[in-house]
Amino acid sequence: MDSKNVQLVLDAKATLGEGPSWNEEEKVLYWVDIVGEKFCRFDLETGQNESFPIGEFVGAVVCAGKDEVVLATQSGFQSYHMKHRTLTPLVDPEDHLPFNRFNDGKCDSHGRFWAGTMEIIEKVATGSLYVLEPDGSCRKVHEDVGVSNGIAWSLDEKEMYYIDSMRKHVLAFDFDAEKGEISRPRLLIDFAGEQGFPDGMTIDTEGMLWIAHWDGWQVSRWNPRTGMKLESIAVPAAKVTSCIFGGDELDTLYITSARKGLEEDKAGDQPHAGGIFAVKPGVKGTKTHAFGTSYIQQKE
Repeated sequence: MDSKNVQLVLDAKATLGEGPSWNEEEKVLYWVDIVGEKFCRFDLETGQNESFPIGEFVGAVVCAGKDEVVLATQSGFQSYHMKHRTLTPLVDPEDHLPFNRFNDGKCDSHGRFWAGTMEIIEKVATGSLYVLEPDGSCRKVHEDVGVSNGIAWSLDEKEMYYIDSMRKHVLAFDFDAEKGEISRPRLLIDFAGEQGFPDGMTIDTEGMLWIAHWDGWQVSRWNPRTGMKLESIAVPAAKVTSCIFGGDELDTLYITSARKGLEEDKAGDQPHAGGIFAVKPGVKGTKTHAFGTSYIQQKE
């Protein structure tokens, strides 16, 4: 495993830090603490990390215009105005499944918000993957999901990659970027022989996937054309949850982690678990897309 110079940039001590996204205009990192029931806005330059408590599990955050974000929460998709600190429900596709919650998600290049669900106690595969369109409509696109997690798109937008952590599977779908439709699911990577579980994911400008290892102390790089592992970078936390490229040149990989299940007096060799780490892996990443704002503005 490569021991590149991984730096702690925020000692957040998040219970379940997740879902980092880079805002290119603001030059800040958005991320969530799912169990901490909040999302945060971290300014790398000043070191200020501003928290926005939501009052329920929040699995993912995406930007949606000035002072506006859209969240995937335990009670569905919601918009949040950061200046006014107001939360507005949009749609809850699983109001009939009170023991599920949303987990990871991100936007495609057309501003659609893709996010999936999971059972809170993580015993049965009751989750699904949904798409929230910029016009506010929502549809289910994949079901029988254990723990819905990382999403990425190929550089030509002809494939979408998707992780089900419970099954230790990274799937590939055919992707229609114009229609926002996926088809022909197939197994791309089986993590059965890997350390830990596949969690969050991103893609670099060479088309290679970067995957966080929950209970694996690392992020790893994979070739989706061959399904082969290319390299690993050691992270000083066991529960590595996700990663995203950011910075002025999109050449820094920001890595989130969790301290869930870790007792304070037993932190041992991972005192900064739950923090955000950064490393320059030698490649650049792709930009983070925002949610299409037409529906949000209409709701206001």
